[in-house]
Amino acid sequence: MANTPKVFIDGEVGTTGLQIRERLIGRADLQLISIDPDKRKDPVARAEMLNAADAVILCLPDDAAKEAVGLIENPLVKVIDASTAYRTNADWIYGFPELDKEQRKKIAASKRISNPGCYATGAIALTRPLVSAGLLSSDLPVSFNAVSGYTGGGKAMIAEFEDETSPNYTKAAYRIYGLSLTHKHVPEIQKHGGLLSRPIFTPAVGRYAQGMLVELPLHLGLLEGSCSLGDIHAALAAHYKGEAFVEVASLDEAKSLATLDPEGLNGTNRLKLFVFGSDTSGQARLVALLDNLGKGASGAAVQNLNLALGLDEKAGL
Repeated sequence: MANTPKVFIDGEVGTTGLQIRERLIGRADLQLISIDPDKRKDPVARAEMLNAADAVILCLPDDAAKEAVGLIENPLVKVIDASTAYRTNADWIYGFPELDKEQRKKIAASKRISNPGCYATGAIALTRPLVSAGLLSSDLPVSFNAVSGYTGGGKAMIAEFEDETSPNYTKAAYRIYGLSLTHKHVPEIQKHGGLLSRPIFTPAVGRYAQGMLVELPLHLGLLEGSCSLGDIHAALAAHYKGEAFVEVASLDEAKSLATLDPEGLNGTNRLKLFVFGSDTSGQARLVALLDNLGKGASGAAVQNLNLALGLDEKAGL
């Protein structure tokens, strides 16, 4: 085990941390190291673990993640942060390998990688290829609608739907939130989606644990040139050609569907994109399907870890 890289998950008892651990445990190409549970909040013990690892995955709130980064003095340690803290920071590499042709190389060469937000993964996956292809003007105002399983909201939201003793417990089947339009994923969606105008983002949560749909409605007449559903599909398909984890459904498949199940890719690191709509009506409805705890969180972190350590990108996934 001496030559295998050591990996420390700071925050391994949380939802994302536990799922990352499940994906890594038992792998022979790396060694998981853990802190004594009684010393999880001891800065000296944490600093020791953070600096002893070859790679660290932070599954912490923003402030705690920043504190952890501040404790790292070993210049060789690679950090993958799953919080919102560094997603728009120019000194950190955004951990969406499929963003463009160069992103995978940047992640592999970086020591500071920011894991994308779950909603942002779907939104950026839909917009960035269209902006890059010149179909979607970067200054066109757009909006995203999304629904997620309640695990995406962390302990508080999980308790809201699962713990009948919680003061916030609800029996609601579905509810909207983020009513102030200041959701924490919006800045990264705008920056990495290639948008100059701040998008409107309207999230919702359903009474199911995990799984996500992110939608981008578009008026074809507002896109560049005489754009059709076929043009949109072709741009997405070309962008993600050959990718292991991102798939673009054919137009025929999309046309055959009457609905989409947000839990359809649960337990995977996959992301599937759909182009719905009608050229006759001049409207398109683009949809991203993913597991908010998979490609939207823990799966993405493992994919980034594999790239950062020079391991098989698909390992554990």
